[in-house]
Amino acid sequence: MEISIIALPLIASIISGFFGKFIGDRNSEIITSLLVSISAILSALVLYEVIVNQYQDNITIATWISSGSLNVNWSMKIDALSAVMLVVVTSVSALVHIYSIGYMSHDPHKPRFMAYLSLFTFAMLMLVTSDNFIQLFFGWEGVGLCSYFLIGFWFKKESANKAAIKAFVVNRVGDFGFALGIFLIFYLFGTVNYSEVFQQIPNITEKNLVFLGIEINAIDLICLLLFIGAMGKSAQILLHTWLPDAMEGPTPVSALIHAATMVTAGVFLVVRCSPIYEYSEFVLNIITVIGMSTAFFAATVALVQNDIKKIIAYSTCSQLGYMFFATGVGAYNVAMFHLFTHAFFKALLFLGSGSVIHAFKDEQNINNMGGVWKKLPYTYSLMIIGTLALTGFPLLSGFYSKDAIIEFAYLRGNTTGYYAAGIGIFTAFLTSIYSWRLIFKTFHGDYNNKEIKIEDTHESPIVMLIPLVLLSLGAIFAGFIFKDLFIGNYGLDNFWKDSIFFLKPLSNEHPPLWFLLLTPILVILSIPTAYYLFVKNKNLPEQIVKINKPLYQFLLNKWYFDELYDALFVKPSKKFGLFLWKFFDLKIIDGFGPDGISAIIKRFSIKANKFQSGFIYQYAFVMLLGFSALLTFLIVK
Repeated sequence: MEISIIALPLIASIISGFFGKFIGDRNSEIITSLLVSISAILSALVLYEVIVNQYQDNITIATWISSGSLNVNWSMKIDALSAVMLVVVTSVSALVHIYSIGYMSHDPHKPRFMAYLSLFTFAMLMLVTSDNFIQLFFGWEGVGLCSYFLIGFWFKKESANKAAIKAFVVNRVGDFGFALGIFLIFYLFGTVNYSEVFQQIPNITEKNLVFLGIEINAIDLICLLLFIGAMGKSAQILLHTWLPDAMEGPTPVSALIHAATMVTAGVFLVVRCSPIYEYSEFVLNIITVIGMSTAFFAATVALVQNDIKKIIAYSTCSQLGYMFFATGVGAYNVAMFHLFTHAFFKALLFLGSGSVIHAFKDEQNINNMGGVWKKLPYTYSLMIIGTLALTGFPLLSGFYSKDAIIEFAYLRGNTTGYYAAGIGIFTAFLTSIYSWRLIFKTFHGDYNNKEIKIEDTHESPIVMLIPLVLLSLGAIFAGFIFKDLFIGNYGLDNFWKDSIFFLKPLSNEHPPLWFLLLTPILVILSIPTAYYLFVKNKNLPEQIVKINKPLYQFLLNKWYFDELYDALFVKPSKKFGLFLWKFFDLKIIDGFGPDGISAIIKRFSIKANKFQSGFIYQYAFVMLLGFSALLTFLIVK
């Protein structure tokens, strides 16, 4: 059963990719959706076994690498952590497959699209079920490759090509650090298997290494290098620039990448490696700072974006920041809880935005929408649910997981924890403001689209609405149902077991009542605030922008990270490349190589051509001279 979970998406990808032309669009959609849905059902059964019967297993599929001391198997590690990820990945992927049947109905390349989705799912499943770092890296790179295919699916669009290349290149920066971390692990421990590495960690806590001329603790260095990989894949600040541009891909791709798969891989990596990170207080503090900085940064940028998908994309970036700072304060189970709940409401919001875009005939600017809540009642209602869950409205999924993160940061009791908790509360307020801004400008107020008549807007077909309804159930109930299992004391002892390692037990205390009430109050107050700003008094935001023009431009330009990287890396690299091409390649290599040799031969040929006069007596004279020279040489010798 377990092997079928990862095999079925691969089979679906092969069938649709290689035989889609023969079986037709409809059959490709049905087969891929069916096989991935079966994988989702089997994943749910595995999670049930893990919860009820504390099921754990390590299934060896095949011997993969055997070279010297390096022995790596292709295996499936089944424990609480991988079981949760299996459910998240396969369930969201199955719903995205079904949704794509309606959303991509007019695309001429549906079999290829469905094949990419299924292959992406397979790569992610390989990643989360790995029992060693090599298999993890294989799935890691597979996800990156598939994201390139999916983001650039509409490759005839120049913007889509650029976005795909950007995502690929930026992730390679993080992956380089990740690869170095794996090399260092093998150098220190002689193995890349999780269990063997984790057992040896306590033995090298005092070991130091020299890296780039700096002496650093070995565990700190391992954790730092692995985290660089996680930063790239999960779009944390400094390596985040690819994520908003990835919206150039079809909306189902955005939902799959940003809700449950690629971007959560970094969080999964840190949680899986908790037996290592627990011995590096230094790197955990770095993760906390990076995570909260990302959460705040993305929330501020989302405030001024007008593209409906980019607003949700920056919210993903922000929520990933929450997950990372949860791991930074040692609350790995809470990070996984937020990852779990986030998958439902974020996929709901992305797919809901796809329904809006579908209704407006590919329009994505929220300023060109408005006043359609009666025309799109189902999409409107379902996106309201997703928004409430995202903002952490009381009793919905996001409320339980986000508040738990802020609480555990506060209970950490150090400066970094207090900083994270404070920024987390403020970011939650910003999240609520920009989320309701999206809702109000999209569905309320005046209808602002000049290209499409309001009568021409219509609700999405049933095949697109069913996934939204199912995701909304997760957005409403997942937090309440699973909170005790994920973050309760029972869960730590009986569910997570040794899949998550805690050097120090998590605090059982609770913050003061005023602190517990602060975030929910701000979230609730933000709704009338946003309504007043973006519906009742639309001129006020414009006035605020005029007064704070530099700040607005700073946020609109995403803190100028793209411009900074362009100035520091892109332009110098391009100039250096042009110099190497024009000077070394053309003048030196070609000048003294192929071009130089050919020029010499040409000149010599022209000179030699003069001896070809056509007169026999001249040729006889030259032969006589040659014979004389040879004879003279033989006599002298």
